[in-house]
Amino acid sequence: MSSMTQPKRLTEMQMKFAYELVTNEGRKTGAECAIAAGYSPDAAIVYASKLQNPKTYPLVVQYIGQLRSEYQKKYDVTFERHISELAKLRDNARESKAWSAAVNAEVARGKAAGLYVEQKIIRTGKLEDLTAEQLEARMKEIINEYSPILEGVVLDDIKKEVKSKQKEINYSSSESSSSKSSSKSSSESDSQS
Repeated sequence: MSSMTQPKRLTEMQMKFAYELVTNEGRKTGAECAIAAGYSPDAAIVYASKLQNPKTYPLVVQYIGQLRSEYQKKYDVTFERHISELAKLRDNARESKAWSAAVNAEVARGKAAGLYVEQKIIRTGKLEDLTAEQLEARMKEIINEYSPILEGVVLDDIKKEVKSKQKEINYSSSESSSSKSSSKSSSESDSQS
């Protein structure tokens, strides 16, 4: 069909095809939309292809474009629409006493408005895994950071205190393991007698 013989206005079936195509985008094929518009199932694929070809049916293609534009405007997500829709959901949830849903909707509104900032801090490693140099560097960093509240504390005093505590921990852990082994050996000798 040449553009010379193209009708000046759309038929009802062409308009219905365009509507079906736009509103069911991604859910129906062109052929399914043609069938829903009233075209013969045997020729639906051919009609669907021709109706979307701007050389064959420019008015139909233009109408499809207009419908898509209107549809997109209608369902476009804007900040204002998003916030007001969340407010409606919150109010409906509140009316039906669905408190959890109401709170979630309000939190979602706050996030959309930028009131909440999510921070994730990932820490790796333990103090026990640090070398002596790394531990000393970390201690200096902590002392510098907290110096306003450490009035009169000297770095060498902190080092000595940390080392003595470390020795106490090592001594008490070795003592408890030796006492366990001695109590085990004494209980073994008791049982043999």
